[in-house]
Amino acid sequence: MIAPSCRPPSSISISQVWIEVDGTEEGNVQVQARPVYVAAVDLCSSEEFLELIKSSLLAALEALVPGSLFGLVTFSHKIGLYDVQGPIPVVKNVFIPSDVDDTVPVDLEDVMPLLSFLAPVETCKDRIAAAFETLRPTTSWERSTPVGQGPDGVLLGGRGFGAAMTALINYLSSEYGTTFALARVFAFLSGAPDYGAGQLDTRRYGEQYASKGEDADRALLPEQTPFYRDLAAVAVQAGVCVDIFAVTNEYTDLASLKFLSIESGGSLFLYANTDDSTLPQDMYRMLSRPYAFGCMLRLRTSSDFRTGHSYGHFFPDPQYENVQHIICCDSFATYAYDFAFSTSEGFSRHSEPPIVQIAFQYSVVEPSEEKSDKESKPSGSFKFYLKRRLRLRTLQLGVARNMNELYDSVDSEAVLSILVHKVIQVSLEEGVREGRNLLHDWLVILTAQYNDAQNGGSSISHVDVAFSQSPQLQPLPRLVFALLRNPLLRLHEEGIHPDYRIFLQCLFSALEPTSLCKAVYPVLTSYASPDKEAYPRHSLSRAALITSGSPIFLLDAFTNLIVYYSSSADPSLPFPPPHDCLLRMTINRLKQERSITPKLIFLHGGKDDSTIFENYLIEEQDVDGAGIISTTGFVSFLEGIVRDVLEYLKGEKS
Repeated sequence: MIAPSCRPPSSISISQVWIEVDGTEEGNVQVQARPVYVAAVDLCSSEEFLELIKSSLLAALEALVPGSLFGLVTFSHKIGLYDVQGPIPVVKNVFIPSDVDDTVPVDLEDVMPLLSFLAPVETCKDRIAAAFETLRPTTSWERSTPVGQGPDGVLLGGRGFGAAMTALINYLSSEYGTTFALARVFAFLSGAPDYGAGQLDTRRYGEQYASKGEDADRALLPEQTPFYRDLAAVAVQAGVCVDIFAVTNEYTDLASLKFLSIESGGSLFLYANTDDSTLPQDMYRMLSRPYAFGCMLRLRTSSDFRTGHSYGHFFPDPQYENVQHIICCDSFATYAYDFAFSTSEGFSRHSEPPIVQIAFQYSVVEPSEEKSDKESKPSGSFKFYLKRRLRLRTLQLGVARNMNELYDSVDSEAVLSILVHKVIQVSLEEGVREGRNLLHDWLVILTAQYNDAQNGGSSISHVDVAFSQSPQLQPLPRLVFALLRNPLLRLHEEGIHPDYRIFLQCLFSALEPTSLCKAVYPVLTSYASPDKEAYPRHSLSRAALITSGSPIFLLDAFTNLIVYYSSSADPSLPFPPPHDCLLRMTINRLKQERSITPKLIFLHGGKDDSTIFENYLIEEQDVDGAGIISTTGFVSFLEGIVRDVLEYLKGEKS
């Protein structure tokens, strides 16, 4: 059983300590390190894709601090290295071997010295921008000439992403620890790698299942090759962090590609098309935030309990227990733990209050207050230093004296966070159906144990599935229902794209509980006018819209913000809402609080296609079906839980 996550009845911060550690192991000399960024652009793409990438890279340039070094590389059936430090951009190409076991035949350092490739932003900004304008997609004829045909006569692809990233990481590694302490690579993909080392077989999506009868919900989640997981390990040793930005609605096998990003400290982004992509805003926001790298997180407890499982984009230390390594993170990064008692006695009445201590050690690169000598550093006028910091926090926790106090201490958002981590883990190991079963069984067992506690162990004739005596538990049935209706756990036959499911797994496993709760069960707020809020929260149902009588609704689903005007709204109400109104200010605040840029959509009922808004009204949808509207969705789900609780209790008594 999954234990509910709880907010302790009382918690006291005993101490908080921040320590700045010496930045070098030898002497007192500070280690210099410049911020390094490299954009790797897919040229096996469309003009629309490249226009989006150009806009995104221009936004990125505006976010980079002066003194940063920037490199531009392209990939297709060849690798293109750009030297932008001369009067005009110069690109040098290296062809990628088509064989999956071959590597690029020459070192990129021999093609272009790395310090010619990495250009200082403050002096080369205009030339870097000019280089962006030279990006052109490779033609099908150009790709087919060197690529040729496969043994079955099928024209092979030309997206040599795996080989290009291997060569790029090895290229950058020569200056790790000298020029930089962390290099961030932004990889822009318009489809699956289909050429050379690291190519992926996209035929496993679709045709296989008709012929082999495989379970798509299980077969499409594991990686088909360890290539990108192994490459991530190489990237970590080279001081390289990779962020992957996939702009495509075709099957790209993010199940295999994701490891290159999340296991090197980066993030995975997916955009279905170029038309309304928020990629430029996401690039700017990501690079405007401070980040830490080379992090170590250690959590210690007092003797009565211990850490159970840990969740998040980190990996355990091979030698020391309860020590996690984080390659790169920012202030939005979130990690979760659950705990177990050390003995069957639990917390002893005579022991000291339980204590948790968290130690977080990390590195940052910060500019020096003094500018360097331009004569000795002609390529840049800024110095950066590597700083190592340690933060310690010690918490003393309260202990619940009985079950009711325990239930009153539950934080439903924290419960949801742990549940999401667990169902993702089970889905990856055993398939989506097993993840759904785990979630359903958890709610049944929790409801049964709650009712048993409320009835003092006597027989139960009426199941309180609404947790009427415990307000802190009341959101849980609705959250579990919403999670079962979320694309994360909906079945393949409902039309859920496997890459979108992988993207959600990566996103949800990094979100803090409040944001995750919005992504699972969106917040629906009503407005009497653009300047007057009517009610802060409604259930996600058509009945709620009708009974509220409000003309305007704001739905916050974390990745989407939808402003919906009902078909009966007064025609005099301005649509879209004015930029200086309360509704717009709320939208702007929500966008600023987010780790990724939500897509903003304005809809007018009766005039616009409102399907995207109506799909979020999940409480009238069948939990196991294809979202067909009925009058029994959430109600029917609760009735099913009641039946299963009674069956469970009958089995427990027998």
